[in-house]
Amino acid sequence: MTIAELIAKVQTYDPSLDGSWLMRAYELADRAHDGQHRASGESYIEHPLAVAAILADLQMDRQTVAAALLHDVVEDTTITSEQVAAEFGDEIAALVEGVTKLTRIPYQSKEDAQVENLRKMFMAMAKDIRVIIIKLADRLHNMRTLGSLREEKQRAIARETLDIYSPIAHRLGIWRVKWEIEDLCLRY
Repeated sequence: MTIAELIAKVQTYDPSLDGSWLMRAYELADRAHDGQHRASGESYIEHPLAVAAILADLQMDRQTVAAALLHDVVEDTTITSEQVAAEFGDEIAALVEGVTKLTRIPYQSKEDAQVENLRKMFMAMAKDIRVIIIKLADRLHNMRTLGSLREEKQRAIARETLDIYSPIAHRLGIWRVKWEIEDLCLRY
């Protein structure tokens, strides 16, 4: 999906959206991730664009879609939360920062107690449920592109996804995401 297609998709359910606003978020992410590539070899910007497209498919609000475009800039580049806030406002900066914080939670074992604690920590840390939904879309796209990683890493990520992300998608009633990530996990 291109940024133009993403904007058009969001405008189907949010006709008052000024497309230049999402374009600015895309351009910032594209500049920030310039020269970065995913393990698959594709340009890194394809990942946040795909995450934003998943959220547009779920008809999430424009702030969530913009935050999806920017979700890795604070974690993986020199862009700061303050810069995101200055350009896009505190709401989007808080969503991006929330996703960054969730990404930093370590997953170490598949023991039931720890898995449940991690799920609870995810839900408690996210002051805004949209942070969790962005993270679910992020994980879904990562699962779609898992094939380029080492087999051991694929299995570990699939296990973590089944233990943590699938139950969260279930609890939130986001069935399309839950079913797809579970189907993808079964490949590994």
